[in-house]
This record gives sequence, C-alpha cells and structure tokens, in this order.
Amino acid sequence: MAPVRHLISIDDLDDTDLRSLVARGAAFSARAAGRPGPLAGDVVGIYFSKTSTRTRTAFSSGALRLGAQIIAYGPGDLQLNTGETSEDTGRVMSRMLDVLVARTAGDPAEMRAWAAQDRMAVVNAMSADEHPTQALTDLTTLQGQFGQIDGLRILYVGEGNNTASALALALTRFPGVEFELRTPPGYGLAPSFAARAAEQAARSGARFAERHDMAGLPADLDVVYTTRWQTTGTAKPDANWREIFAPFQVTRALWEASPKAVFMHDLPAHRGEEVTAEVLDGPESIAFAQAENKMHSAMAVLEWCRT
Repeated sequence: MAPVRHLISIDDLDDTDLRSLVARGAAFSARAAGRPGPLAGDVVGIYFSKTSTRTRTAFSSGALRLGAQIIAYGPGDLQLNTGETSEDTGRVMSRMLDVLVARTAGDPAEMRAWAAQDRMAVVNAMSADEHPTQALTDLTTLQGQFGQIDGLRILYVGEGNNTASALALALTRFPGVEFELRTPPGYGLAPSFAARAAEQAARSGARFAERHDMAGLPADLDVVYTTRWQTTGTAKPDANWREIFAPFQVTRALWEASPKAVFMHDLPAHRGEEVTAEVLDGPESIAFAQAENKMHSAMAVLEWCRT
C-alpha cells in the first residue's frame, strides 16, 4: 500500500497530482476509468458537521461505487463535543478507518490535527477558508467540457469565498489560463490566497486578476462562474450587504460579449439573487452536470488517497 495521502488544501497537490486527479475524474465521468472496486475492503468515514447535499452524497456514493464501506457521522456524534482533542480523535479513528472525509466549515487546523498520523487519509470536504474538492470538481467539469484547461478564459462573479479561494489556487497552475474575479467591495478573496494565486500565475504563465466592480468586463469568455451570496447559518457584517452585492448578479447581459461561454455554479443556487433563473436554467448552464461531477471527482480523490 502506498503512503497515506491527505487532501486538506489544493496546496497539498503538486502539479502532476492536480492534473492526474482532474484527468481521473474526467475518466470516471466519461465511464472510461476501468478498475472497478479499487477500494474493496476499505472503510471510509463521512463526517459532516455542516449541511451538505452534493458533497456528502458524492463522497458516500463514490466510496460505495469504488467498493468501500462507509460510516456516516453527524454534528453531534463525535466526542469532540465533550472535550476530546482533535489529535486524539484522529489517532483513534485512524485505527478503524482508511479515509476520513470531513466538512467542518471551521479552521482547517482541526483537519491537520486529524491528519497527524500515517494510517488514515483525511480529505477536506470544506473548511471556512477553502473548498478544495469543489475546485477539483470544477476542473473535472472544465476538462470534460473543453478537452483541456490550459488557455481557458474564466470570469468568477461574487463573493471571494472558500470556493473562490480553491479555484484561485487550482486554475493558476495551468498555462495560459486567464482567471479574473469580480468581487463586491469588502468581500474579496482573502489576501493570502490572492498572493499565492498571483505567485503561481507568474510561475505557470497564467493570468490572475481581481477587481471590485463590474465595469469593463472581459469579452470572449469560455466560462462565467458564480456562487450563492449567503451561506446558510452565516451573516454578512454589513446590514446593507444586498445592495453591495446587487451589481454582481449574473444575468444574460454577460453573454452579449461572450456568446459561447458556459455558466457554472457550485450550487445550491438562489434564483433571482446571485443568478437569474434565465441563466441557471438556460442552454448555457452546465451547473447540474457540474454537480454530478462531484461524485466522479470524489472517486478520483478517494482512489488517489488510497492507491
């Protein structure tokens, strides 16, 4: 058995691993991956302390399709709630599980603590600052849609949240990619992620930019991407945040200069807020194919962790 591999951040992947995971996810999506049941005999823990439809179902279904058994934990099931340390939790679970897929929406340091052992792989299914498996899903979708990621022109519109952070770290690895974010003032990408993305872009030959207005948008885009404005259970610091976000709604007007662009959304979507129903449900939208690719990408990640 190969050494245990963790996926807490896109930064945990080198360029070869990143491209390999994207290619493998695309192969699963195309039903061309082969090797049925590579995780037969494994047990995968699925721990979600926050709500999830797509990611939880994707990893559960993906693990079962690869031949593993799963154990699901809810937010009140672990002794973390009674004071057990994260380190001790990881040490115990590593003696019973082969992989732990976890969503905490908190500090990723907790997942790093679980990963401080060499028996169980740990996969970040979303933390407060980054959503690495969403980025892998998105790149898998782009690979299937366009046949390559190099050279794509992608516009991200909306809050600089954990999805945007992971996308910035992933897309700037690919030569010729032009990745531009338009984020509301005060709701941009975290400076540490922006700095890392800019550094990677300079190294790879990609282009990375961020602005806080919707003037002078780029033309001839391949992709327009957005995410929901308000995550369940969170609140914006500004009482008038909807007014701040309103100019960043994705509407059909964005296709006037980019008629061939596809629309992507990590879902769930709020029609009439971050995107109009006309766009989300229109012919340009590949959002629901993107959602299906969560499972195919999850299978690639689980396989990579264990083989």
